[in-house]
Amino acid sequence: MAVKIRLKRIGAKKAPFYRLVVADSRSPRDGRFIEEIGYYNPVKSPVEVKIDEEKALQWMLKGAKPSDTVRNLFSKAGLMEKLHNTKHAK
Repeated sequence: MAVKIRLKRIGAKKAPFYRLVVADSRSPRDGRFIEEIGYYNPVKSPVEVKIDEEKALQWMLKGAKPSDTVRNLFSKAGLMEKLHNTKHAK
């Protein structure tokens, strides 16, 4: 089973709002997920992003792969750097 960290779209038409979720790669975009680890609101100015860093790092250390968009959000939040530092510290 391949686990991914990706965006799940909720919100109205033309007003997107996303939740960051950990899900099986085979489940649909807005379908079943394992755990919710944050949210992303691209409509607000400035863009609003909340990430439970501890849970995100835990899942990535267990092998969960972030989608491209989630990877960009994590990079901006400094999470990818923390992940690399954690991996090299072990």
